[in-house]
Order: sequence, then C-alpha cells, then structure tokens
Amino acid sequence: MFKRLKGSRRKVVSALKRWLSQEGRVLVTSSSVAGAVILIRLLGILQPSEWALFDQYFRWRPLEPVDHRILIIGIDEQDLQKYGFPTSDRILAQLLEKISAAQPRAIGLDVYRDLPIEPGQAELEKAFKTIPNLIGIELLETDKKSGVRSPKILADQNQIGFNNLAKDADGKVRRSLLYINAENSKVHTSFALKLALIYLENQGIKSNSSPQNPKELQLGNTVFHWFQPNDGAYIRAYDGGYQFLVNLRGPAETFPSVSMRDVLENRVPPDRIKNRIIVIGSKAPSIKDFELTSYSDGVFKASTPTYGVELQAQLTSQIISAVLEGRTLIKVWPEPLEWLWIFGWSWVGAALSWKQQSPRRSVGLIILITIGITGVTYLAFLGGWWIPVIPANLALVGSAGVIIAHFAHLQGQLKRSTEFLQSVINTIPDPIFVKNKDHQKIVLNQAYCKFVGYPLNVLMEKSDEELFPKYEVELFRQQDEQAFHTTWEQENEEQLTDAHGITHYIATKRSLHQDAAGNLFLVGVIRDITERKLLEDNLKQIAAELKRSNAELRISAEHDPLTGLPNRTLFHERLTQSLEWADSQNRLVALLFLDLNDFKEVNDNLGHHIGDLLLKTVGDRLKGCLRGSDTVSRLGGDEFTVILPGIPSKSDVARVAQKILDTITQETILEGHHLSITTSIGISMYPTDTQDLETLIKLADTAMYRAKSTGKNLYEFASS
Repeated sequence: MFKRLKGSRRKVVSALKRWLSQEGRVLVTSSSVAGAVILIRLLGILQPSEWALFDQYFRWRPLEPVDHRILIIGIDEQDLQKYGFPTSDRILAQLLEKISAAQPRAIGLDVYRDLPIEPGQAELEKAFKTIPNLIGIELLETDKKSGVRSPKILADQNQIGFNNLAKDADGKVRRSLLYINAENSKVHTSFALKLALIYLENQGIKSNSSPQNPKELQLGNTVFHWFQPNDGAYIRAYDGGYQFLVNLRGPAETFPSVSMRDVLENRVPPDRIKNRIIVIGSKAPSIKDFELTSYSDGVFKASTPTYGVELQAQLTSQIISAVLEGRTLIKVWPEPLEWLWIFGWSWVGAALSWKQQSPRRSVGLIILITIGITGVTYLAFLGGWWIPVIPANLALVGSAGVIIAHFAHLQGQLKRSTEFLQSVINTIPDPIFVKNKDHQKIVLNQAYCKFVGYPLNVLMEKSDEELFPKYEVELFRQQDEQAFHTTWEQENEEQLTDAHGITHYIATKRSLHQDAAGNLFLVGVIRDITERKLLEDNLKQIAAELKRSNAELRISAEHDPLTGLPNRTLFHERLTQSLEWADSQNRLVALLFLDLNDFKEVNDNLGHHIGDLLLKTVGDRLKGCLRGSDTVSRLGGDEFTVILPGIPSKSDVARVAQKILDTITQETILEGHHLSITTSIGISMYPTDTQDLETLIKLADTAMYRAKSTGKNLYEFASS
C-alpha cells in the first residue's frame, strides 16, 4: 500500500510539473500584467480614460423621453434686456405669484437672493412668506469657493437647499450631493432633493433610513447608495457629504422650458404649470451659469455645457424617476471583483496567444475580444452597471503582447541561426570576434588583428587580461556576460587600447548565435568611433559655452544692472504669467507701484553714488520682506514694483503694503550718512479692479501718485 501511495504521489508531482511547464508562462505573464494594470489603475493613471468611455456610453445609449413632471422657466437674454439684470425683487415676486396661482407641486428658485434688489423688496418677502412649496438656494462655503447665503425668510422657514456640486478633476458632474454636514453639525439638504421630497410626499412617499445601512437614504423601495472613494473608475475621490452616482436623462433639452417673459405676459396656460415642479433659473449665456456633464462633449464636436438650472432639473428628475418608476441608479462592483475581472482577461489574452503561436492570428483574435468586452460592458451599462473597460482591455492586450513578443523573438532567433555560418565566414572590413560561454576567443578576423595591433597567434594564446588594461577588460567581460544572459542584440560604447598604447573609442554590437548542437556563441562587431566621440566632445563644449553665454545675456537683458532686480521687460513677462495663472486657478493678483519720496534730494545733496547705494538697499529690503513667489522689479530711477500672486484678499494686500512701508522707513546709514527714506505705494487688484494688464498697471501707477500727493509714506488702493 505504501508503494502505491508513493507511486501516486510521483504521478501527481509529474503531472504538476508538466502543467507548470505548459501553463507556467501563461500564469506568470497574466499575473504580472494584471498586477501592473491594477497598480497603474490605483495610481489614477487610467481614471481620465475610464471617465471618457463612461461618458461615451451615456451618449451612445438611446435618448430617454422628456420628463413632463418638471417645467423650466428660463431667464434668457431677452428677459435680461427687458427686465434688467439682476432682476428686481418686484419682477421676481410677480413671477412667483403667477406661478403659485397655477398650483404647481413645488417651485425651485435657482437664483441667488442674498441681497435685496429694489424696487419690490417687501413684495418679494411677502411671496417668500406666503408660498409654502417654494424652495430657494444657498451656496455652502468650501475650501475653494466662498458661500452665498439664502434669503433669511426662506432659511427660517426651512425652505432652502444648497446647489453645491461634486465635480471631478475634469470639471464634469457625474455625482450628486444629497446632504452635507456643516461645521456646526447642521445637516444641509440639496436643492434637488428638497424639490423631489415635496413631490414624493404628495405621492405618499416619505424619506427613511435603509434597513441594510441606516446611513443611506431610502425613498419607497429605492435606496441611494453612498458613494465611496474608489467606486467605478474613481481612485481616492473626495467623498465628503452624502453623494451618489447620477444617471442623467440626456442632453440639455430634456425638460419642457418657457421663458420668464412668457409667464409674466400670461402666454403660459395654467395647466402647463399645475401639479408640476417648476425650476426657475438662468438660461442666458452672458450669466455663464454653465456646468459640464457626461453629455457635454463628443468625439467630433465642441463642448456644449449644460445650464445650471437644467442640471438641477436633471438631478431632481433622477431622484423622482428612481423612486416612482424604478429608473436605475448607477451601480458598481466591489474592488476585489474588479481585480478578478482584470486578472481573468489578462489570463485569456496570455492563454489564447500561447495557444495560437501566431502573431497575426493572435492580434486579430485579441481585437475581436476587445470589441466584445466593450460591447458587453455597454450592455451592462444599459442595465445600470459601471464595469471597468479600459483596465480589462489593457490587461488583455498587455498579456497577449508579452506572449506574442516572446514567439516573435523565437522566430527571429531561428532566422539568425540559419545565417550564423554566413555571418562568421564572410570577409567583413569591421573587426569581429567570436567567444564561447567561458569568454574564450574562438574566431577573430584579420580586421580585428589589424585594429588591435597584435598578430592572430598572440591574440589567440593570450587572455584579455594580458592584452588590455584591467578596467577595459572588466567592462568587456561585464558586457559579454550581459549579452549571454539576454536574448537580444546589444550595442555598447567602450574603450580599447591597442598594442601601440593608443586608446580608441569603439561601439561593439554583440549578439548570441547557436549552432546545431545547441552551443551558444557570442559574436561581436566593432566600429571605431574615436573621431565621432572627439567631435561630440567638442560640440558639447561649444554648446556649453553657448548656453552659458545665452544665460548671461538673458540675465543682463532682463535684470537691472544696479540692483540685480528684474527690469521692465521681465516685469511685464512675470505679470503676464501671474495673470494667466490667476485665471486658471481663480485667484487674486495684487500689483504695487512704489516711488521713493524725496529721492532727488539724496542725489543732489549726497551724490549719485549714495543714491545708487540707497536704491540697492531698498531693493534688498523689498526682497527680504516678501515671499519667494513674489516679484520685485525696478522700472527705472526710484520706481519699484511688486507682484503678489495668489494673495488671499484685499486685507492681506494691505498688511503687505504696511510691512513694506515699515521696512523701508527703517534707519539707513550709508558711508556715514544717516538717511531717512519713505515711499508711496499704489495698489491695483486683478481681476477685481480690471482684467486688462495695461489698465492694471495704469491703475496702480495712478494710485501711487494719489498716495504721494495725499501725504507720502502711505498706500492707496486703485479706484476701478
């Protein structure tokens, strides 16, 4: 019995070895490629492409019918021309009263109203008090954007909702916020959810906590699953507040819409408003209330953003249709299942390519499978599932590519073996050597002997250690060993000292060849590149000299020779860069013009030498009291400028200006002369004062002269 068990064990081990020999490369390749793809995905590199394909799936699917439960009342350009901008409280109150008289389910006012706009404040406050199903908006303050308060009356009546949006890195809205916890522990409800809850409560549906997860909202039988940082294609996404992935109905024209003037002029029948959710907001391009969604752009068309009021209608419709009609929400797989999905397709790519053993057939098959994966995931998307497509296809193509490359290499090696004899015996003018795995020379051609300067018998009898310097021999052996451990041709640059003591720069191309008995030989072909290397060294020296000269010329052209500060040319360049950066980051830039008071008296009384020393001192003090990111320039004479990029607020600019005044007025002693110097500062702000560079400069310059005429040693802000 023991013998039978031992025999069975040997059979199992033998079978396992056979399986590993056949499938081991496939398993190793597929695991390695899948691991690399998962790592790339976790680094967020694939996130933009996965978002783009996710958006394309939205655009590919059939358009959904118009949702007539929601009516948008848009304030367009004609409304702005007729009623003015911003719309007065009286016009807005009349609009709300007319809408309310038609008995809508809910009215959503997607218009900021934190300040009264006369005339008609009392009328609007009355409308706010008397319309119970009216919901206003507020913008909650975030790290990147200041907030906008809602009307106090609506806030006291709990008739407000925030319109903050969860935007992805590409600026698109693919998620919706339901609730946000403020710092004071108050829970804020979104504008869209407020409107949806009014509509649903009229249908007898109230909000509850999900039995499976008390933190999640359940309306009817629909649970809105809480968005996690790594859901779908997201990698470490910001998940603050209660978010969920939205399933938008379609492009902008998804809801019926009328203009504000049509309502005010009684051209909208009451039955178009009755029992509907009315959302009021801007549809005027000049207001720039735009948002990007999955429908905003396509492959062959420019981006077409969605108006904010339309997006709020989309989010409201998403909630209502999911509850009343069971319209699907976007669902995702757990991360382990996504990883298994990626590994599975990586294994398919490696296994099929290994079985085909033909690059052409394998490539065609892989293309068909990638199309199939895309089609399957698109069908899953129509059912509400977001399944990784790019990582699966990348794993499939990557593992197949590795196996295809392996077989292509084997074919190339076979071709080289048939050409081995021809390549050795041909008379070639380049020096050639052939070595075995023990690094022994087997064949040397006459060109090699002539190049090295030793006769053939000497070269064959003596080792490299006896013929060449030690460091050259070590490098030769290292390159030869590397060639033996790889299967591809290599070319390396080396040095070789011949029998006459002359050192040559050489490029050695090494390749492996195998004879019919399976013996490996290293064939090396040498090219003398001494002249080329000397020419390259000369060119490098010339290039370095030119670079140094250009750098010195640039510094000289862009900096003031006296103080070393940027001159007028570099000042304009730095200011332009700062304004472009401010536009892209939505930040402020402050520009300060400084003029030294009574500087002419210093020059007249003490001489230009002392005046120059004073200018250098002022330049050093300015640099010393500012940030490294700020730019101090001297435009000429006693006129200096300071650029403050990314300054948080006007009050911060004022603090910096006062710091400059205090710094410059410090006691100055130059070659025994006690000097008291003051300055006048003019300040302009971008983009609050102007969005034009030249105007910004003029405003700061004008403010500086106003400060100088007012009393000196003070600063003045520009008047827009």
